[in-house]
Amino acid sequence: MLAAMYQDRLGEEGYKVTVAGDGEEALEKVSVKPDLVLLDIMLPKLNGFEVLKKLKEGQNTRHIPVIILTNLGSKNANEDRNLALALGATDYLVKSFHLPNEVVDKIKVILHRQHA
Repeated sequence: MLAAMYQDRLGEEGYKVTVAGDGEEALEKVSVKPDLVLLDIMLPKLNGFEVLKKLKEGQNTRHIPVIILTNLGSKNANEDRNLALALGATDYLVKSFHLPNEVVDKIKVILHRQHA
C-alpha cells in the first residue's frame, strides 16, 4: 500500500517510478539504471541490506543513490542505520518519522545534487 502511495506521489512530481515486490526483482529492475533507488529493508527473498550491498558492488549500479526507506525502527535502529550508510546508502529514513512530502523533498535534493 505504501509503495503505491509513493508511486502516485512521485508520479505527481513527474518522476517515473518502477516498483519491485522483492529483493531479487529489485536487482533485475535496476538494470535500467534508475536515477535513484528507494529501498526497504524488509523484503522477501533478499533483504534490503543484501540488495544494497549488491548494488554498491556492481560496476553499473554503484553510482546510483540509494535511500533506505523502512519501518525498521527496532532497538537496533542505530546499528541498522550505520550498516546501511556503511554499505553505501545515501540516506536512511524511517517511514513513520517522515511524511511523504518530506521524502519527496529529500529525493529532489539528492537528484539535484547528482545532476549539478
